[in-house]
Amino acid sequence: MSTPLTLPLITACRKTGLECFQTEGAAAGFSLLDFWQWSVSDLVSNATRGILAEYIVARALGLGTGIRSEWDAFDLRTPSGLKIEVKSAAYLQSWFQKNFSPIVFVIPPTRAFDAATNVLSAESKRQADVYVFALLSHRDKETVDPMNLDQWEFYVVGVSALNARQRSQHSITLKSLQLLCPVPFRFAGLAAAISRVGRDAPGR
Repeated sequence: MSTPLTLPLITACRKTGLECFQTEGAAAGFSLLDFWQWSVSDLVSNATRGILAEYIVARALGLGTGIRSEWDAFDLRTPSGLKIEVKSAAYLQSWFQKNFSPIVFVIPPTRAFDAATNVLSAESKRQADVYVFALLSHRDKETVDPMNLDQWEFYVVGVSALNARQRSQHSITLKSLQLLCPVPFRFAGLAAAISRVGRDAPGR
């Protein structure tokens, strides 16, 4: 019988963007920065905006100098161990629109995936202590700029409040979210809001 392969988790290193693609032992004439510019320059795009929102929250918490983990059960962890999930939404999309997009955040319980063992947990639950709902609230396509932090609003809610909701456990509308967090936070106050909500997280 053949011996089963053991293929451990790959640990990524932080890139500079100057790394070059290679072919036949020589530089191919384009770099990692070229790829980044080609793939993620549309910051309004749904997929890119979601990762950008995670990065903005990470920077607010002083966590933006590492590497984003694609497969963790939650998006961010603070030095104190607080687990944070970031959800994003926007009124404006890259494509042609007849109306603003409705603001709905998807928040179902999940089974945690362990990337080191390739195993799903048996229990389905919300994996984070604090949820940050990042809304790109700007409504003018000519001036929308996701890098302008003043165009964002952040709603910070503890997992207990989400679990206690009597309505849908799969998603939450902006109106329902505002019942849990009536006043959104700006970037400057985001870290303090997360810390304050996190102090009431279960088990802390």
